[in-house]
Amino acid sequence: MRLFVKIFLWFLAAIGLMTGVVIFITRTFQTEPMFSRWQRAARTQMTIWSGTADQIYQAQGEAGLKLYAIRQRDSEALKDFDIVDAASNTSIGGSTALQDFDGVIQRADAAGGPEIDTSPEDSALGAIPVTFKDGKKVFLIARWNAPRAPSLFFGSSLAYMRLAGLLLTAVLVCYLLALYLTSPIRKLREATRRLASGDLQARVPGRVSRRRDELSDLARDFDHMAERIEGLILSQKRLNQDISHELRSPLARLNVALEIAKQKSNRETAPILDRIENESNRLNEMISRLLILAKLETGSVDVEPVEVDFDELVRGVAEDADFEASAKGKKVTVANLDDCSVVGSDDLLRSAVENVLRNAVRYTKEGTAVEVRLNNNNGHAVLSITDHGGGVPEGELQNLFRPFYRVGEARDRTTGGTGLGLAIAERAIKAHKGSITAKNVGDGLLVEISLDRA
Repeated sequence: MRLFVKIFLWFLAAIGLMTGVVIFITRTFQTEPMFSRWQRAARTQMTIWSGTADQIYQAQGEAGLKLYAIRQRDSEALKDFDIVDAASNTSIGGSTALQDFDGVIQRADAAGGPEIDTSPEDSALGAIPVTFKDGKKVFLIARWNAPRAPSLFFGSSLAYMRLAGLLLTAVLVCYLLALYLTSPIRKLREATRRLASGDLQARVPGRVSRRRDELSDLARDFDHMAERIEGLILSQKRLNQDISHELRSPLARLNVALEIAKQKSNRETAPILDRIENESNRLNEMISRLLILAKLETGSVDVEPVEVDFDELVRGVAEDADFEASAKGKKVTVANLDDCSVVGSDDLLRSAVENVLRNAVRYTKEGTAVEVRLNNNNGHAVLSITDHGGGVPEGELQNLFRPFYRVGEARDRTTGGTGLGLAIAERAIKAHKGSITAKNVGDGLLVEISLDRA
């Protein structure tokens, strides 16, 4: 699960829990006092009613009590109201639901004052005994709607709107908080990916560093690390280029001295001088490759936007490689060659294809053939070169395009060249906005080059 989703859900859960606690506390510490206040008010009201009934009875008799009960029943605040004759247990005001009040009447008679019963779900009942001056005793009874705490989020359209507003606000606040916390992490991740892809100038945006929290500290540490890495890599590239340039002059003088020495050599010293010449040529080739690699890495090689017949280029390189491979008992076969053109530098593309193909010829087993395929695939020219050299360990595939890297610890000449060919090929292909990959297939290695077609 993404960190943004986790933070969003945790904030939302926290707000929901906090809302539930607030509702619980409100119900616990406010609802009960509200009921107590209502009961006290109801008892006071019944006491007032009893005094009014006493006055009406003294002035108008039982007929006045009946009219009083009828008028009270018409009140919107009451569901029912009546006066019950204690002697005959009959209604004076004409009510027909006297049996509901039996319990509360008995408690009121025993207490000698008003009593309230809130046990019914839909209503609350009340009763109070009244004894007139002539000895007549009656009970005033009343029925109210059941008192209940107002619902915050249910029971009415306003409550549902209140609930919807709370949920919308919670979601919006949680979204903004999660976005605020994860935004610098996304920017830091983007800068990390750019740095890993080779962009040495990748930095975290300045607004992240200005946050003044732990994430801003991390961003500043990343920028410091990126600057340090950029400096080290650029220094290494300059060093390779400078050393390569400086070695050309002594090598040139060495070759001149070697030619003079060969003119004065005899039968015994000639083989030694030939050996020196071979090693000098190899060293010269290595320096040339280093110079090419340094130029590609520093971006000093301009890729001229000219159209190149890539199929003809591959055909020519394959024929040359096949001629060289035949002397070693190997072959280079072109299994497929679609017509396609690309935009770029003929020299760089030729160098890239030659390096990959010669590497395949070097490692393929004697008596086998290196297979070359060029296909048009969705606007891309895809060149596949497959050898039969047994492949490489899976963990080593990502290192094949590193300079001076060769599989295994052996560094003698029988295991391969200088380890610069595939590195030069990768830089050349990347200079053309293409890609180059390697993977094991069957008993060999497949190197695939993909370029945009013209």
